[in-house]
Amino acid sequence: MKKTIWTLILAIIASCTFAQSYFKDGLSPEWHSQRRDELRKLMPANSVAVFFNNPVKNRTNDVDYVYHPNTDFFYLTGLREPNSVLLVFSEEREVNGEMLNEQIFVQNRDPRAEMWNGKRLGVQGMISELGFDEALLNSEFGARSGINLEDFDKILTFSLSENIEESRANQPLIEMVEEFKTAIAYPEKLNEVSAQIYNMIKNSDLETSDRVVQMLNRYGNQYPDMMEDPLINSYMNAESPEKRMVVKGQIPDQKLDIASLGSMMDVLREVKTPEEIILLKKAVKISAIGQIEVMKAAKAGMTEREIQGVHEFIYKRYGAEELGYPSIVGGGNNGCILHYIENDKRDLTDRLLLMDLGAEWRGYTADVTRTIPVSGKFNEEERAIYELVYQAQEAGIALSGPGVTFREIDAAGRKIIDEGLAKLGIIKKGTDHMYFPHGTSHHIGLDVHDRGTRDVLKEGVVFTIEPGIYIPEGSDCDPKWWGIAVRIEDDILITSDGNINLSEDAPRSVAAIEEMMKIPSVLEEWVLPEID
Repeated sequence: MKKTIWTLILAIIASCTFAQSYFKDGLSPEWHSQRRDELRKLMPANSVAVFFNNPVKNRTNDVDYVYHPNTDFFYLTGLREPNSVLLVFSEEREVNGEMLNEQIFVQNRDPRAEMWNGKRLGVQGMISELGFDEALLNSEFGARSGINLEDFDKILTFSLSENIEESRANQPLIEMVEEFKTAIAYPEKLNEVSAQIYNMIKNSDLETSDRVVQMLNRYGNQYPDMMEDPLINSYMNAESPEKRMVVKGQIPDQKLDIASLGSMMDVLREVKTPEEIILLKKAVKISAIGQIEVMKAAKAGMTEREIQGVHEFIYKRYGAEELGYPSIVGGGNNGCILHYIENDKRDLTDRLLLMDLGAEWRGYTADVTRTIPVSGKFNEEERAIYELVYQAQEAGIALSGPGVTFREIDAAGRKIIDEGLAKLGIIKKGTDHMYFPHGTSHHIGLDVHDRGTRDVLKEGVVFTIEPGIYIPEGSDCDPKWWGIAVRIEDDILITSDGNINLSEDAPRSVAAIEEMMKIPSVLEEWVLPEID
């Protein structure tokens, strides 16, 4: 009888389409395959790129966090399961009598595990659902796969953590990482920062070496130990670009490269394909609607967590599978904490409310921030600060287009804010201050702070413009400004001749916000019973 039951379970599992985990309106297997082909074009000859998927992370006791794949791994495979590793070969090579340009190793089908934790693709699912020509079990990784890593001139990977959580769930991943380290004689102590700097130096030339030295000086402030490396020290202190090139020639050429793969993925993921832009637009649209509905619903007496719940309800109502990042909902002085995620203020008054949230749609995340007056109307000081931030953002958006840099956008907005704060008497003209402590822009995509080169903007780049002013209580200015925090953040798509504000549906101007807040919310009719 027992055997019959498990035979039936196996038959049922084999017939499943995996629609619960792999969305039909997400990225296609062909798209992921094309991304692997694009990576090969960037890889040096006779090299292999090795990507381990994320480990499972424990939340408490026997409960784990909802699993989220490594975004590079997902970008190249579409796989959302742990205990997996992808090998991409720069060229086809013979493996066990077959010509292959990649290998992927995945966890096995397990009816008992799937009963508790959901379906797995397994080897056959990787072929039928995700389009791989071949897949192997993770137990076959290493020497059993037919690949000898010593045959490659370059092994590209990322710094491998020593701190994968010890658990039964992660045991296959731990074993694969250890086997990989043994196969390539992975150094006991590997300085990731030095490896990145070596790579930076090796890619420098006579024209760029001055800029590299400037970057290394900034690195030196963060990582003073790197200055003890004699080659890095010699490069930075060389008397001329020509002498720097002499030092460059002394950088050892090692088989293991933990720096270059990140740069390659930055290039690949920076410019979004049409398929990615469709998903990002949906994530941003949902997030903008969340901001609109909260503008209608917000009123004095609500809690930060209640506001958070309205946003996240909208996301789930549209079918967004996750949040792109922890929701930030800060009332009053809490808005001055840039990454405030406690959201536990229980009685919002008539002060400003800063809301930085983003829905994740099929893996891609929006990042939209609005700041509103809980009372429905900005007071004089709030309006003055808000208008400064709004003008700074308008300047950044107007400037955005192909060939423009993040630095130029930041400078345009920062100039407006600095001059405006001085005019309001909050700072003295020309003095440094901490009222705008963060950068203005970052890429968005599979990560909320997505990969990208931060070079000039190109058609297909999607990034944020998010100036802000934060005046915490106790600041060195008139107390009437204390507790005012304003950030306005929009998601901008660069086009061939300019840009599109993907989040423009969410009101930004003072007048538009105040008008939207006059509209009744459907949630006003939703009355829940009181709980003591």
